[in-house]
Amino acid sequence: MSMPALMPVYPRCGVRPVRGEGVYLYGEDGTRYLDFAAGIAVNALGHGHPGLTKAIADQAATLMHVSNLYGSPQGEHLAQRLVDATFADTVFFTNSGAEAVECAIKTARRYHFANGNPQRHKLITFRNAFHGRTLGAISATDQPKMRDGFEPLLPGFAYTAFNDLDAALALIDDETAGFLVEPIQGEGGLATATPEFLQGLRKACDAHGLMLVLDEVQAGYGRTGKFFAHEHYGITPDIMAVAKGIGGGFPLGACLATAEAAKGMVFGTHGSTYGGNPLAMAAGEAVLDVLLEDGFLDHVAAMGERLRSRLEQMIPNHDHLFTEVRGKGLMLGLKLKTDSRRFVGFLRDEHQLLTVSAGENVVRVLPPLVIDESHIEEFTQKLSAAARVYVPAADD
Repeated sequence: MSMPALMPVYPRCGVRPVRGEGVYLYGEDGTRYLDFAAGIAVNALGHGHPGLTKAIADQAATLMHVSNLYGSPQGEHLAQRLVDATFADTVFFTNSGAEAVECAIKTARRYHFANGNPQRHKLITFRNAFHGRTLGAISATDQPKMRDGFEPLLPGFAYTAFNDLDAALALIDDETAGFLVEPIQGEGGLATATPEFLQGLRKACDAHGLMLVLDEVQAGYGRTGKFFAHEHYGITPDIMAVAKGIGGGFPLGACLATAEAAKGMVFGTHGSTYGGNPLAMAAGEAVLDVLLEDGFLDHVAAMGERLRSRLEQMIPNHDHLFTEVRGKGLMLGLKLKTDSRRFVGFLRDEHQLLTVSAGENVVRVLPPLVIDESHIEEFTQKLSAAARVYVPAADD
């Protein structure tokens, strides 16, 4: 049996990028694409951002990796900046979003263990969620497409409908450790938490001594026009997993927690060989420099409103195809009446426009956070031109 050198777990398309510049990608054959996928919300500063590339190059020439056996002035500095800018008191750096979620799960369980309640190990999670591809992360979702063939999975999760506060509260029992929830479900179709839902979960955690664990791997780091999506709701979590935009394209994630929530995470309870290496910290510093500049998040919010407005204006002209716009800021979804994956392929192959499909036949629109109005104009023109000529498959 022959097998490709790259394990064939991805249905890769024909686009083969070799260079990026700003909000554009260039394929192997020279074709230019408008990139409103941004590496699935990763390339927050676009491609080739001078501050980010210089920081990585300078650090690579200085020191890349030493392991966590030694002190980390680079990690301490970035962690302190994140602590100063967020709800958190402490940070653990990872290499990916799934690792950040794993750390968050362990932190929530260990909190109750440290309090003398080891039976409180169960996290209540929500249907259509996506928390990563590790065994722990797929155990936290009820989606067969991620779970099939990998059982037995990690016990300790209960599942219920997203945005159904009463159903979530009804699952609380003597084994409950807390809730694990995305404020906006990225992979799940850009379903957005209602204020009543997220605020209700926070109140329940306060009342029952539970951990509110947020997965802001996709929704965080400026993507919604706030530093983190939970700021839209006037609440804070106890523990939060972040990644994607945090490194601007360099593999980096983090688990943030309050001192109380992290009380059980003492010497020997967690670790990572690469996590928090100096090269990753340099990338994280460069991204944070831009995100925390005066006016930058206001720019993201303004571009998000502009893009949403243009999409909403477009829907009536193509109401055979589109139904609604979902999401916040520059984490938007366009709900289709037909197969979104096929339409994403049409945009890519016929109109050189890159987007990302999601659940519930939603097209994710995830541009770099540095876009301006000219890019929004180009995007909406290409999208409208595609919608005018697109013919859904007969079986859609």
